[in-house]
Amino acid sequence: MAYRIDLPDPEATLAWGRLLGARLWPGAIIFLSGTLGAGKTSLCQGVLSALGHTGPVKSPTYTLVEPYTLTHGNVYHFDLYRLADPEELEWIGGRDYFDGESICLIEWPERGAGALPAPDLTLALEITGAGRRLWITAGSARARSLAVDLLTTPRSPRTDFPPPPGGAFFCC
Repeated sequence: MAYRIDLPDPEATLAWGRLLGARLWPGAIIFLSGTLGAGKTSLCQGVLSALGHTGPVKSPTYTLVEPYTLTHGNVYHFDLYRLADPEELEWIGGRDYFDGESICLIEWPERGAGALPAPDLTLALEITGAGRRLWITAGSARARSLAVDLLTTPRSPRTDFPPPPGGAFFCC
């Protein structure tokens, strides 16, 4: 089951990332896909902000993974864009990151196909003019509950973006 939400501007992408980050659990694995410039790193910035990170968030395109040690545990932000072969994840100790306690945010997960564990959530971003369309696919019962919560819980004015035509979310 996939859910859709329209994010009208970059601030809405950050805000949605903060909503997600405030509800993530230790060991959550999040896949983020989309073209270059679709907002994957911005969404990660929002997640990390909600988890207590106050510094800049850069895409780890050249390092493949950027670790964040935060009050509530470790977060690993992967960018697999430059991965030539999924086996390269082994060379950087990939399995060690997926310890069941650390939150893993993985951009370009298709480049690591076969070497990555199954995701709890897959977030696919599309560019739509000045905004983004976010497709949310849950890979577990816990993630489905989270997705429904994120899409149906009333939000504050700072994070309340207009629903797409026809309702707060679409299911397909």
